[in-house]
Amino acid sequence: MKKKLLMLLLVLVFIMANFANAFAVEFDFQSSAQLLIDVNSKQVLHENNVHEKLYPASVTKIMTMLLAMEALENGKAALTDMVPISEAAAAHGGSQIFLSPGDRVSFEDLMIGIGVGSANDGAWAMAEFLAGSVDAFVEQMNAKAKELGMENTNFVNPHGLHDENHYTTAYDISLMSLELLKYPKVHEWLSIWMDQEFLKGKIKKEEGVYLSNSNRLVRYYDGCDGLKTGFTNEAGNCISATAKRGDTRLLAVIMKAPGLPSLFDEARELLNWGFANYQSIPIVKGGETLGKVAVDKGVETEVEIVAKEDFALLLQKGAEKEVEKELELPEHLAAPLSAVDEVGKLIIKSPDGEELGSLPLVPANDVPRAKLTTFLQRYLKQWLKFRLR
Repeated sequence: MKKKLLMLLLVLVFIMANFANAFAVEFDFQSSAQLLIDVNSKQVLHENNVHEKLYPASVTKIMTMLLAMEALENGKAALTDMVPISEAAAAHGGSQIFLSPGDRVSFEDLMIGIGVGSANDGAWAMAEFLAGSVDAFVEQMNAKAKELGMENTNFVNPHGLHDENHYTTAYDISLMSLELLKYPKVHEWLSIWMDQEFLKGKIKKEEGVYLSNSNRLVRYYDGCDGLKTGFTNEAGNCISATAKRGDTRLLAVIMKAPGLPSLFDEARELLNWGFANYQSIPIVKGGETLGKVAVDKGVETEVEIVAKEDFALLLQKGAEKEVEKELELPEHLAAPLSAVDEVGKLIIKSPDGEELGSLPLVPANDVPRAKLTTFLQRYLKQWLKFRLR
């Protein structure tokens, strides 16, 4: 069954059928790989060498933070949890927040240390806290990578210190970055520019730690609020950078730039080009109710149908165009239903009928199959209504 929504969405730009080919541009970059993607629509705007296996350095910590955010979401951890610092965690050099064995740091402070201070000691401690051991955590990292479709990635540690078997690609970095961006809290943490007394009075290093964000774009690029930089001699300079202007959020990934000036210049140039030429038009928010469908043999007789996730169209700036929403939903659904079951879709079309995009629709909640007693009660209720007429 198709249900046409009467509302027409007026958008201010012309819709492109194929962005990469229709609006290609050449950049004179020194890095080995570059990628620009619109976060809302997941549309790739520019890509170069995005599937070559390269070393990610501390950009690895995006996956560490992602698993930590999932633990928060699932109730397996809380921001106020105190994370113990082991000798193994404290022994890590490179970028660190100078934790000592026996320190106990709150989950939230540790996330700030990992994201802003790129703390290798903090990443190790978080891995031990969440999984019991770093080896077990690395298994979870690789399992999550596989789940996200990161086909050219292998992790061997939670911080990104060099190992020949620890690698990923610009495209794969975008996949884990997009997943982390689903958690608004990370922007609050990762947009911190400086804290001269971070953890003061909370760890054995009583004066605290001078915390400075290695992502210069957070301070010097309008709208930037994340995500993560990385550097080792083998990896060169890397970044996964995101910025938002209006309703448009872009993600730029740069790998193996020869120095910090070129790293930030290239990320800035990609973001500038994206914002200058495209805008994201929100169509529907994840969880927004779009209809109801009858449920056969369920504990509920009907269920609300919602958008599975946020959905937007990426549009080239230019001319006006109208689009319309169209629902495809069945008349009935059979219980049991899960809130992750795709039961229909929202189709976005131009006035002349061209399909511009679609979004899966799911039940708002689980609907178990009803027990026999429930069927009998319903039958009795209907019988009484009939008799009383």
